[in-house]
Amino acid sequence: MPMPAEEMTVGRQGHYAGAVSRLAAFAADIGVLWGLYLLWQALINKAITLITGNSYSLNVHRILALVILIVWGFLYFSYQWAVSGKTLGMAILGVQVVTVEGGPITFRQAILRTVGLGLTVVTLGIGFLGIVFQHERRALDDFVAKTAVVYDWDARAARLRWLARKDGTMHQGLSHQRSLVPPTRPPARPSEPPTPTPSPPRDQATA
Repeated sequence: MPMPAEEMTVGRQGHYAGAVSRLAAFAADIGVLWGLYLLWQALINKAITLITGNSYSLNVHRILALVILIVWGFLYFSYQWAVSGKTLGMAILGVQVVTVEGGPITFRQAILRTVGLGLTVVTLGIGFLGIVFQHERRALDDFVAKTAVVYDWDARAARLRWLARKDGTMHQGLSHQRSLVPPTRPPARPSEPPTPTPSPPRDQATA
């Protein structure tokens, strides 16, 4: 997949990700999540059919199928966010989840963000409105977990290496725009007194 030009990626890196990038990444993740779920379901149905000799479909047990889908979705998002701060869809679109200070998120924040995402889906996407109208482009799940989503087009990590955890932070990128936390200024250094000029010897002055 072609990568953006270097001058474009450097300019966007660390800026809050826009609505189009985030929603496109979310749509890609939903496609991957649903495709893997259908594949797993087909394998389970086939295995049970081979073992019992009777045709079987998990769709017959709708409640069980729904519970499995919810658990699978929870694991899909929370695990990837906890490990690398990005899902497969986010890696392809070049965005990453960070803390409000610009650092990597914790496992607890990944769990809270997944819960917040579920609440956003239950409310028919109302929680996504913050991505469009809020300055920091934070959705409901970001407020729940105290996170933000920024561009991360450096973009070797976007070449499907979304599970390789990065030790660095996004402080440098967030410095290009207003951070969520006010920056601290270093204390001013006191000015040094001027060095006195030595006076000439007395015998040279009288000569």
